[in-house]
Amino acid sequence: MQDQLKSLNRGADEVLVQAELQKKLEEGRPLRIKAGFDPTAPDLHLGHTVLINKLKQFQDFGHEVLFLIGDFTGMIGDPTGKNVTRKPLTREEVLENAKTYQEQVFKILDPAKTQVVFNSSWMNDMSPAELIQLAAKHTVARMLERDDFHKRYKGGQPIAIHEFLYPLIQGYDSVVMKADVELGGTDQKFNLLMGRHLQETYGQKPQVVITMPILEGLDGVQKMSKSLNNYVGIADSPDDMFGKLMSISDVLMWRYFELLSFRSEDEIENWRSACGAGANPRDYKVKLALEIIERFHDESAATKAKENFEARFQRGSIPDEMDEFEFDASDEGYAIANLLKDAGLTESTSESMRMIKQGAVKIDGERVADARISVSAGSEHVYQVGKRKFARIKLK
Repeated sequence: MQDQLKSLNRGADEVLVQAELQKKLEEGRPLRIKAGFDPTAPDLHLGHTVLINKLKQFQDFGHEVLFLIGDFTGMIGDPTGKNVTRKPLTREEVLENAKTYQEQVFKILDPAKTQVVFNSSWMNDMSPAELIQLAAKHTVARMLERDDFHKRYKGGQPIAIHEFLYPLIQGYDSVVMKADVELGGTDQKFNLLMGRHLQETYGQKPQVVITMPILEGLDGVQKMSKSLNNYVGIADSPDDMFGKLMSISDVLMWRYFELLSFRSEDEIENWRSACGAGANPRDYKVKLALEIIERFHDESAATKAKENFEARFQRGSIPDEMDEFEFDASDEGYAIANLLKDAGLTESTSESMRMIKQGAVKIDGERVADARISVSAGSEHVYQVGKRKFARIKLK
């Protein structure tokens, strides 16, 4: 029991309530573990897998995973973290994205032990009177306690009434599914607790809520997002995966190990200590990249990606001697356009942005595609502009 609790707590931000989780596990039955995903984009990335990996842990312990595709709520649009009313998706967009989700999630979960459900299967049958009854179980004052709603209300930003329905429906999903545990990101805490509240209102035992951290993207600053182009998609090619993971900072590497790796905590801590004693962090970044690629492709694909990456470095004729710089980075990181200018690789930030747009900027041999990225502190990389300008830059 203690081993199971330790494993399930690993990497979690909060478990509400820990004593309730232990009590449910002690019942000795398969628990119903719920996680919901709104199919708002066609691809899953490593940020999504932080939560899916936790589902896999529950699954490995013999519990029942309920993978909820929020095709109904997806048409409302999750207001979490938004300072404006979000544009709902069409039914066609939701269904197309949901199909891709199902194909990709089974790269991690066991399809034989996973129940995929759509909340439209019960929400489409809910009458207007029943929806009004559901809305009567919560107050506007409590809704406005939610951080994003509170900020928008105080700032005079409009909040559409349908946005209040989103957390209510997500909570009602837990009632219908009789969830014992619900997982979600830290930004979903209000919605997850709504599930506990509504289950008690409907006479059920409240679900345990487990919140998982939000994974930073490749820039080490903003959350991983396809729209910010700082993501590693689980459907990416092995070569793309390897190159992207090798581009992350040495500091961010340990964050990725913590949230993405299946290796033991002791092993990861030993590697961290080795780096502190002078070992090359690049060697451990290779281990991380190989593990991730093996998970979503296979061992031979991972090995080939490593060989291809090393060959690109050799073909790229990166010189042994180059200018070296050390700069201080802020908490938000160091904007790539400014970094190139300050290292003398470009004459101005506008030239930096133009060179990035032309595909002429590389970090450790990998082309930079987004001029908006920031490089986080604790990194050391080789930056290249064009064919002849190189600099090794360390950020403190």
